[in-house]
Amino acid sequence: MAAPTATASLNAAVYSPGDPMTLTVRYGDPDTRPVTVTVVVTDAQGNSSAPARITAVIDPLTLTVTDDSGRTWTRLSDNGAVAVYRAVA
Repeated sequence: MAAPTATASLNAAVYSPGDPMTLTVRYGDPDTRPVTVTVVVTDAQGNSSAPARITAVIDPLTLTVTDDSGRTWTRLSDNGAVAVYRAVA
């Protein structure tokens, strides 16, 4: 399996105490992929149900943000490829 990738950027290089900090993380995994399973049930007379479909993700990603000050980062958004977090300096 391929290793996930991540890049991160902050909205500034220097902050004063109390300033809002915005962290943007772009991430992905080349071998993460969705799969769809389709099920059809057929009885002895040849009657079949309508197809039932379910999807799943193989090798899903989990994103965790911490820093060495113990600051709490709050997730503002995450679309599965780009996540945005906010904290206070």
